[in-house]
Amino acid sequence: MREPDIDAAEKFIGAQTRVLDRRRFERLFRDGPARAVRDAVAAYRNSDGGFGHALEPDGRCPHTQPAAIAMALRTLDEAGAWDAELVAGACGWLERNAPGEGGATFVDPGVEGWPHAPWWVPEPGLPASPVSTGQIAGVLHSRATTHPWLDRATDVMWSRVENAGPGVNAYEMFGMLAFLQHVPDVERANKAFRTVGALLLDGGLVELDPDASGEVHGPLDYAPRPDSIARELFGDAVVAAHLDRLAAAQQDDGGWNFDFLAWSPVAEAEWRGSVTVDALRLLRVNGRL
Repeated sequence: MREPDIDAAEKFIGAQTRVLDRRRFERLFRDGPARAVRDAVAAYRNSDGGFGHALEPDGRCPHTQPAAIAMALRTLDEAGAWDAELVAGACGWLERNAPGEGGATFVDPGVEGWPHAPWWVPEPGLPASPVSTGQIAGVLHSRATTHPWLDRATDVMWSRVENAGPGVNAYEMFGMLAFLQHVPDVERANKAFRTVGALLLDGGLVELDPDASGEVHGPLDYAPRPDSIARELFGDAVVAAHLDRLAAAQQDDGGWNFDFLAWSPVAEAEWRGSVTVDALRLLRVNGRL
């Protein structure tokens, strides 16, 4: 079993990634200050309270995007850099720009006219997306946030989760699981998960072979932590095999790669920094680092 080389990862991050991921690494693995992460996230903030400027590398526009808000909140949370002002501003933008039913769209039309991944296309009618809504609502619930946007988003997500059917895709599943992981009504979440978990297994959404190639989603994508709600779906041996594969996937330059489309050299470089810190976090929380 190959041991990940954290010193090589540090050199890769210092030499080839953006300040945001350098600060994340320093905070998570070198006892760096939380304030530095907060300030790095704040650099992507707009005057409307939201986040843009390619914080989420697939959307290269300066305008606020729900996916950028999701990444901002997740980064603040993981680093223990939660900031009331930044969170309030983001929730304010979400409330002002919510679909009629509540929640958040997948892509805001502000992306139009700017470089972006080919799948970043505003949906007709701008409906609430379980991808964005679930991930944002999940992290807000994990921090016991109260806000009118979150109240309506929670209703949206209960509706999506409890009425989910075979058409659910992998990214919608990520949003649903993030929501169920942290929503306060644990009993209702566990009941809903029985349906969602069956869809995950029966819908061909998870790849159990750790050596599968191409863009696939394995158990660690859906259940990255030992306490993840979906971890019970996968046996210990399966999880261990995927952890072995992740540890062995460190590249010669010290970083990790990703298996989805690299549509832009800039986005590719930024994603490599992000997924490298993510890989180290995942290995550590699972006792491999």
